[in-house]
Amino acid sequence: MLETSARLLRLLSLLQTPREWTGTELAQRLSVSTRTVRNDVERLRSLGYPVHGTRGAVGGYRLGAGAALPPLLLDDEEAVAVAVGLRTAAGGTITGVEETALRALTKLEQVLPTRLRRRVNALQRYAVSVPRDDPGPRVSADTLSAIASACRDHERLRLDYRSHDGSESRREVEPYRLVNWGRRWYLVAYDLDRAGWRTFRVDRLDPRGPAGPRFIPRDLPEEAVDQVRRGASSAAWRYRARVVVHTPAEQLAERINAAVGSITPVGDSRCVLDTGADSIEALAVHLGLLGFDFTVTEPAELVELVRELAHRYHRAVETRCGAASGDHQSGS
Repeated sequence: MLETSARLLRLLSLLQTPREWTGTELAQRLSVSTRTVRNDVERLRSLGYPVHGTRGAVGGYRLGAGAALPPLLLDDEEAVAVAVGLRTAAGGTITGVEETALRALTKLEQVLPTRLRRRVNALQRYAVSVPRDDPGPRVSADTLSAIASACRDHERLRLDYRSHDGSESRREVEPYRLVNWGRRWYLVAYDLDRAGWRTFRVDRLDPRGPAGPRFIPRDLPEEAVDQVRRGASSAAWRYRARVVVHTPAEQLAERINAAVGSITPVGDSRCVLDTGADSIEALAVHLGLLGFDFTVTEPAELVELVRELAHRYHRAVETRCGAASGDHQSGS
């Protein structure tokens, strides 16, 4: 039979699993009587753990949320994951949490067993990341919390927004989801003034409180991640093109995602691809790698570059064939 302190820790570990335990099940796990289980539950409650109990044939015990955060029990893998996550947060893209993350990490590492501390230190020492050329924008934890709360509570948001071209506007939106892509945060929301779904860079917006009235959530016509991929990519394109691709739309869709562009079917054997890139050269190379024949008519500089690349590739093949023919003749 376990000592009282060890038994309480074992009981707490069981209650932290996301399920409800009957008194009999807990008694069997702890090798004690159901009366002892009831007494131990009361001890945990006196220590601040919100153990909820229900009576009846299907009643049982479960750990709920309380007014204050009680100590948690983590297994080995959970402890390592939390430590790594805190290190990442300390140097991440959310301002205002670095110091808090470091304090929490210090507390955690003080109580980690030696074997786990060695694993965490090994990850810190031998797993490094390449610094980005562009460190990327940062957003405040307060802004993310305010937006996430509005998404959860279905409350309208009024915000000041600065577009990629520098123009500023006041928006009223129905927030749907926050999406993290790389080092940027995006808000997917329904723009009431523009009567459509929009993607907003969180580092470019400033929520204006208090939150607006509640709303009934609309159905997003696509996944939030796809919305961000398409919206964020198209907003950043410097050059755009509308290309006829000689293949069915469903076949082209298997080769690209929403970040590359939008596809519109044109009959059974063709489709139109609206796409773009930061440079004409990147756009031309991307089209050449689609794996299908295509026809491009605009912009004019793209048409000229594709024609030039076609000649260049053709000359490269001709030169190689001519050299091979000359080698064969001299050898004979």
